[in-house]
Parts: sequence; structure tokens; C-alpha cells
Amino acid sequence: MSNTAAEAASNNGFSLTGLGTPVLLFMMLIMVVMPLPPLALDIFFTFNIALAIIVLLVSIYAQRPLDFGVFPTVLLIATLLRLALNVASTRVVLMKGHDGTDAAQEIASEADFYGAMDGASKFVRGDAVAGILILFINIIGGFAVGVLQHNLSAGEAAHNYVLLTIGDGLVAQIPSLLLSTATAIIVTRVSGSQDVGNAVGEQLLSNPKVLAITAALIGIMGLVPGMPNLVFLSLAALLGSMAYLKSQPEKTTVEEAPAETSAPLPVENKELSWDDVSSVDEIGLEVGYRLISMVDRNQGGELLPRIKGIRKKLSQELGFLVHAVHIRDNLNLSPNEYRITFHDVTVGQGEIHPGRDLAINPGQVYGELDGIATKDPTFGLDATWIDNSQRDDAQAKGYTVVDCPTVIATHLSQLIKNHAHELIGQDGVQQLLDKLAQSSPKLVENLVPNVLSLGDITKVMQNLLEDGVPIRDVRSIAEALAESGGKGQDTDTLTSRVRMALGGTIFQTINGIENEMAVIVLDSQLEQILQGATQGNIGGMEPTLIENMINQLRQASAQLEAEGKTPVLLVASHIRLFLSRLLKSRMDNFYILAYEEIPASKNIKVVATVGNQAA
Repeated sequence: MSNTAAEAASNNGFSLTGLGTPVLLFMMLIMVVMPLPPLALDIFFTFNIALAIIVLLVSIYAQRPLDFGVFPTVLLIATLLRLALNVASTRVVLMKGHDGTDAAQEIASEADFYGAMDGASKFVRGDAVAGILILFINIIGGFAVGVLQHNLSAGEAAHNYVLLTIGDGLVAQIPSLLLSTATAIIVTRVSGSQDVGNAVGEQLLSNPKVLAITAALIGIMGLVPGMPNLVFLSLAALLGSMAYLKSQPEKTTVEEAPAETSAPLPVENKELSWDDVSSVDEIGLEVGYRLISMVDRNQGGELLPRIKGIRKKLSQELGFLVHAVHIRDNLNLSPNEYRITFHDVTVGQGEIHPGRDLAINPGQVYGELDGIATKDPTFGLDATWIDNSQRDDAQAKGYTVVDCPTVIATHLSQLIKNHAHELIGQDGVQQLLDKLAQSSPKLVENLVPNVLSLGDITKVMQNLLEDGVPIRDVRSIAEALAESGGKGQDTDTLTSRVRMALGGTIFQTINGIENEMAVIVLDSQLEQILQGATQGNIGGMEPTLIENMINQLRQASAQLEAEGKTPVLLVASHIRLFLSRLLKSRMDNFYILAYEEIPASKNIKVVATVGNQAA
């Protein structure tokens, strides 16, 4: 017979294995519908208590919750058994309670024995409702049966049935208490390699000094007349012996190695591994202790959903998945302070005042506000922390009013935009290419690594993001690189080619849907001087040339911003990169475009020319 046939025969054959649970359930059904003799009831009560103790001990020594994976089933069966016993015992109380004090005395002795457990029975869970119902049924029903059916006096009936009910309830509650304790242990088990017994033993009995002091105190108490001397002195001797053994250094046997192969013993018991090296957070937010409520959902914190919304919005705008923000408290910060980090390097910080709003001066307001003067942490504008009741007044005076979560969220959003090129690496670029390969497999296959390496493509992507150009249009970027690229190509040149291909995207990012863009240009003489500087000829650059040019650009930029327009400097392509790097740290919210990057369908309007005075 084949193995498969044998297995089939075994599966189809009759086996006694696994019948224990169905038999127990069937017996519980019998207990509910049929009366049981007192002896059988005692046996089942004892079995119920033993089962609860076994469950408790297994829960204590389980190292992981899954080590006792059948616990829910066992708990259900044990609870059903306890309820069935309650029903059966109720039947006995109502049928035999009139027999008098002999039966009552037996239950009363059990009540005395388990009386100390009465307070702990409050920990029982859902089945406590059934227990309470059974309690009232036993008392009220038993009293009625005793008086009306068995002609007992009211006092005698109350004495017998109440006493029986108390004993029955306490006996039933002992397993409930044990099972509830087991439930608490199993659901609060912390993953680890030790059970509760070992952990407690190590923590309580590992210090020989503690054991020695305890032994001395117990020994002194054992010498007091009237105390259980033998027990105290025996325990003191045991603790003293343990303290002595714990204080002795462990002996390590080391085999003598041959002289030619002898090696020093390792200093550390455990070798270092990569698990000992902490990882760096791509994006981190640290908060002082007074700001913890803002990032705690349980306390109604509003910042977490806003950060999630920021990540989604910026991922769509920039064209790549923005990393999750790791938020943690930092006691080294002042209570109201927060800090934003990229790759564990601080890129921004600020201080906010929970319970207040920040009124920001956008440049033209009509009056001052009472509050705490400060600077907007995102853009450095003058601002004031005001009471919530002043919000309407501040808005009427022209202030922009935001709450505390908005202050942090706006600051984080702006920093991510400014440092987007630092937040994407080769893994992120590879994911973009993998996504593109789903629709254009040949394009990606021919590009990497035949035309360009992944590192070169990543550098181009970073250059684009550093210039404020989104990389959403991965297809156009890949096609431009495939047409212009080649191994050994300068990534700056490749970036310029890609920018030309993305001219429409760049124009719309800056100017929106308007067809005409207001721009600043350089006069021809200044452009020639700058072109010479890019080629290594700096003889024509006077010391004050750059300073004068920047001052003129700032004046022209301020004029455009006052008109609600984005400042744009339009230059020849061969000096765009030079000026971009020169002005990046000196001009905020300022774009530098090459003539070739303006789409043919768009128009430009020159509003200022820089260079006459600068040159």
C-alpha cells in the first residue's frame, strides 16, 4: 500500500484521539439537564479547580503567548464548565437544602476555607453576570422552596439556603479567579527567552548582599521567644547559604592550548554585531515634554494626521515617496521646544506655546498685538504669540493666525522642500525606475546600466530637486538621459539637458497657468564677464561686482514680490549653473532659468535689467 493510501486509511479510520474535548462538552450538557449526586458534584468541582491551576501554571511558564496557543479554547471550555457546575449546584441547593445543617455545615466549612479568596473574586470577567443571577436564584428560589414546599420556618430556610449559596458561590469563584489571573498573564506576556519563574529568581536572588542582610534579619527574628523558631532559623540558614554561594566567583575551566596555537581569551562574552549599531532616521522630529500631547493620539494630538497629510502632499508634488517622520521626545530640549533633523543632523528648530496662536506679520498690518514677540520659525517673519481669544482681532488687523500644530507642520513641510535632494538616494531612484519599467520596460532596460549608471541618474535627480524642479515626470527625464547620456558624461551637463526637456513643468511650477512670465535679465556686458568667470578667467571681475549685482537683484526681486509675482532671473544656459550656486544661499524664493528652458508657447516680460551699475 502506498503512503498516500495509508494516510487516507488512517484519516478515515476511527480513533479515540481527540475525543476528550467532545466528551467533556457532552458531560457539561448532562450537568445542565440532569441532576447530579453530591459526590459527582464534588468530583467535578475538584476537577474544575485543578484545571484552573493547571492553566495558571502553564500561563506562568509560557515564554511566549503562542506557547499556549490553545488558551482561548481552554478558557472557553473552563468557563462553560464553571457555569454548568453553577447550574448543577443550584439544582442541588434547591432540592437538598431543606435537609438542614448537616449539608450546610459541609458547605460552610468550604466557605471558611475559601473565605480569604472572596475579595479576589471581583476580578472575574463576563461570566460574573451569570454567577450573580445564579446567586439570586439560589437565595430567593431556595427560600421560597424551603418555606412553601418543605414547611421550614423563614429563619431556618434563610439560614440553610443562604449558607449553601455562599459556599457554592465561593467554590465556583476559585477557578474563575485562577483563570482570570492566567488571562492577565498570557495577554501581558513580553516576548523574551525567560519564563516568569526564571526572571523572578534572577532578579530577586542574584544579589548576595541582599540575601545576606535578609538572612541576618530573619535569624534575629528567629531568636525571639514565642516565634516559630525552627522555621525562621531554617530559612535564615538557607538564605545565608545562598548568599555565600552567590558571593563566590564562578570557576571557569580553560583547557590548556598548545603553545604554537595559544590565543588570548576574548575580553567580551558577546561579540558585537550590526544590531549594536543604531540606524539613522531619515526625517526626525524631537519635542519637549510639554509638546508630547500634540503627537499623542490618545491625548487628542493633531500633529500626527497633519504630518501624514504633509508626506502625502509632498510626495505627490516632488515625485518620490517622502520618508516617514520618526517622532520622539527629547528631555534635553526646553519644554516648549521642537527640533527637526534629517539624517540625525538638525536642520531647523523652534519654540511654541501650547494654548496660544501665532499671529504672523505678512508685511502690512494695522496695529500691534499684546503677547509674546517672536519670529516665525519657517520664514523668519515677525510674529506674536497671542491668546486664542485674540484670533479674530489679529485677523482683522491683517495678521496671519495659525495654531501650534500648523506652525510645526508648516516648518517641517518647508524644510522637506528645501532639502528634498538630500532625502532621495539610489534606493528611491531605483523604485522610480522600477515603476517606470512597468509601462516602459525597454526605456529603462536601455538606460540602466547601458547608457548611465544608477549613481549618475541619482545625481541628476538630486540636482533637479535642489533647483526646485519636481521629478514626477520620470518618463521625460529618462528619455532625455537616454538621448543625451553616455558613460563618463558630466552630471551637471546632463542636468541641463533634462531641465530643457522639463521646461513646461518648470514654467508651470513657477508661474502656474499664466502664459506670460515676468523675468529679470542681465545686460550683455555682465553676462560676458560671468561667462569668462565660468571658464576660469576672473580678471574682469572686480571685488564689488558680485555684491552690486546681488543688491540689484534683491531690489528687483522685492519689486516683483510686492506685485505678487515670483522672482525669476533669465540667463544664458552656460552661466545658469554658476549663478544658481552663487545665489542659492543669498536669495530666498528665487529662480534662475536658462533661455532654452522657456517653452516656445510661453511668453516672457522683462521687468528689470541688472548690470549697468554692477558692471
